[in-house]
Amino acid sequence: MSTYSRPRPPADRSRHHVERAEAALIGHYARLVRLAYLTLPPALGRHRRVLAAHGTVQRSLRGVRRGRGGPALPAQRGESSSDYAWVRLRVLRGALAEGTRTGWWPPRLSARHALPPRLPAVLGLRLFPRAGGAGELALDQALSEVRPEVRAAFALLLLDGLPSEAVRAELAQADGRDPGGAVRAAERLRSAHEDAGALLRSEEFDPCTVHTRPTDLIRRRRRARFAAMTGALAVLTCTALAVTSGPPDQGRTAAPVAGPGSAVVDPARLVRAGHGSWADSARVDFTVWPARGSRAGDRALLGRALGAWASPAGDVTVSAASGTTAVPPSAPARLLYAGEADGDAVVLLHDGQRLARYTEPGPGGGGRALDLARADNADVTSAAAVALTRGGGSVRYLTAPWIATAATRDLLDPDAPAHALEVAADGVTPAVPRPMAGGGCGESWPALQLRSSRRIVERHSFLVTDLGDLSPVHLTYTPPPGRGAPARQPREATSGPALVSWARSVCLLRGMRGTGVRAVNDWAFAEQDLPEEGGRAVWTCTRVGTWRGPGDILVRFRPPARALTAPGTVVARRADTAACGRFGQHLVAQARWRAPSGRWYVLAAGSRAVTRIETAGSVRETSAGTTLAVPAGREAPVAVSGLTRDGDTLRALGTG
Repeated sequence: MSTYSRPRPPADRSRHHVERAEAALIGHYARLVRLAYLTLPPALGRHRRVLAAHGTVQRSLRGVRRGRGGPALPAQRGESSSDYAWVRLRVLRGALAEGTRTGWWPPRLSARHALPPRLPAVLGLRLFPRAGGAGELALDQALSEVRPEVRAAFALLLLDGLPSEAVRAELAQADGRDPGGAVRAAERLRSAHEDAGALLRSEEFDPCTVHTRPTDLIRRRRRARFAAMTGALAVLTCTALAVTSGPPDQGRTAAPVAGPGSAVVDPARLVRAGHGSWADSARVDFTVWPARGSRAGDRALLGRALGAWASPAGDVTVSAASGTTAVPPSAPARLLYAGEADGDAVVLLHDGQRLARYTEPGPGGGGRALDLARADNADVTSAAAVALTRGGGSVRYLTAPWIATAATRDLLDPDAPAHALEVAADGVTPAVPRPMAGGGCGESWPALQLRSSRRIVERHSFLVTDLGDLSPVHLTYTPPPGRGAPARQPREATSGPALVSWARSVCLLRGMRGTGVRAVNDWAFAEQDLPEEGGRAVWTCTRVGTWRGPGDILVRFRPPARALTAPGTVVARRADTAACGRFGQHLVAQARWRAPSGRWYVLAAGSRAVTRIETAGSVRETSAGTTLAVPAGREAPVAVSGLTRDGDTLRALGTG
C-alpha cells in the first residue's frame, strides 16, 4: 500500500500560504537547486546549467498570487514537509520542461520559452561547480548518457530518500515521460556506482558552491572588433546603395559553387574549439581540444594535410589502426595541432570518429605519412594524449588541455617514484622512453602518469602506456572484494596495490602492440589461502578493451613469488567476450597447483557473487564461498562449476 500523498491544493490562498511557500523555497534552496542542476540537460555546459538551475528554482513560484486565481498552494494543515514537496514538484516540472525541445531546436541553447533574458545573469565570468574525484567524474558521465527523467529519479531516490513508488508518482505529476522506466533505470544506475549517494552530495554536483573564471578574453576582444567593423561596413554599404544609380541587376555575377567534397579540403573550414571550452563542457574529449602549435595558421600545410586525407598522393604512406577505415572525412575536420616536432611538420586532425596524424619529414627524411586511428567515444583519459612522433626508442606526446602535470614511471619497479616532465606551453612533452619493441619485456616498462586539472576533477591521476597506436592505452585496476563491501569498480592504477599488481601484469601487453587497444583493466577478483601453508594467491582477470568494442581476457593464477614481476600462470584466454567487464561481472576459474610437498591440487576461485563451488569427474567436492582446494592427481579429469547468489551456474574457465 502506498504511503505517498501528493501535495494538495489549499482551501484558502492567503498571504500566509504564499509566505509558507516562499519560506520552503528559501529554507531548502540549495537542495532544490541541486535537484534542478541534476535534471537539466548536460549539453547546456556547466556555466549555463548552473544559471539555469538557479533560475528554475527562483521562477518556481511565478504566478503564485496572494489572493484568488493563483496556482494551488499546499494545504494549511499538515507537516511543513508538504510545503517543500509542493515547491519541489514545481521545480521538477520546470527543470523537465527546460530540456523539452523540438527536433530543430539547437541542443546547446535553453528551451525556447527561456530565450528572453532572465535572472540570474552573469557577464564576463564563467561559473562551474568545484571538481570532484574520479568517482564523481564517472557518475557525471553516466548521468549525461541518460534522459532527464532518469536523472531526476536518481536525485529523488538518493537525495530526498523517496521510495520508488513515490518517485514514480512525482515524475508523473511533473509530466515526465515513462516514469516507471525512469525509476528502473535510476535504480540500475545506483547499483552500478559505489557510494552513489555520497557522490551525488559532493561539490561536483553542487551549483551553489562554484568557481569563477573569466570568459575567453581574446574571443571577447575579437567580437568587439568584429562588431565595430560590422557597424562601419553597414554604414558604408548603406551609403553605397544610396548613391548607386544603375538598375538592380547591373553588375551581378554568379557566386562560385564549390565542388563536391571541397569543404573537407579547405583549411578555412576547419573547426577550432575555444581555448577554454574544455572547462565548461559536458563532454571532455577531442571535441574540446583547441587548435595548438606554431603552424596552426599555416594554410598551405593544413591544405596539404587535408588533401592527403581526402585523396592521398603516391608519395603519402597511409596506415590505419585495427578496425579503422581510411575513407575521407564526410565533413570539415577539427584542427587539434599543427607544428614542428623533432624536425617534422605534424598536423593532428579529428573528424568526430577518428584521429588523423599527417607528417611531413624534414629535409632528407623520406616521404609523407598519414596515420589514422579510431577515437569515437573518447573521454577524459582516452583523449588525454596523442603520440606526435616516435623514433629511437622514444615517443613525444601532445597532451590534452585539461592535463595539469605529466610524469613518467617504470611499471616494472612499483616502488620507484615518478619523474616529472616539463611540458611545453602548447602541450607537447619531451621525448620520453617507450616500451621495448619486439616480443620481449625488457628491464623496464615506461608509462606516462597524468593528472587532470582541478577545473574538471579533483585528485585525478591516471596511467597510460604506449602500444604503438596514436592514443596511448589507459591502465586501470580493480582491487579484490572486501568483506561486506559493495561491488568494486575499476579505478586508476596509481595506488601502491595497483602498481604492484601491474608490475606482475604489464609484460602481458607486449603481444598487443598495434592492435587498437583502448584500455586494459587488471581485476583481482579473488584471493585464496593455499593448502599446506603455501601462502596467499591472487586470481586476476586482465581485460583488454579495444576501440572496436570487443574485449579479450586473460585469467591468471598468481601464487606467492620471489620476483616482484612474476606474472603467474595464465589459466584461460578468451577473445571477443563480455567476461570480466561491465556486462560480465561473475566469474569462476580453476587451475592445477603443486604444493611444496609435491602433492597436486585442483584450485578454484570465483568472484564476489559466487556462493558455492563444486567439482565433478574423478573428484567430487563442494565448498561454500568463493574458493575451493581439493587434492587431485595431475592428470585426473576434474570439472569445476560455481553457483551465484542469484542461482546462476557458471562453468569455470581454465584447465582442471
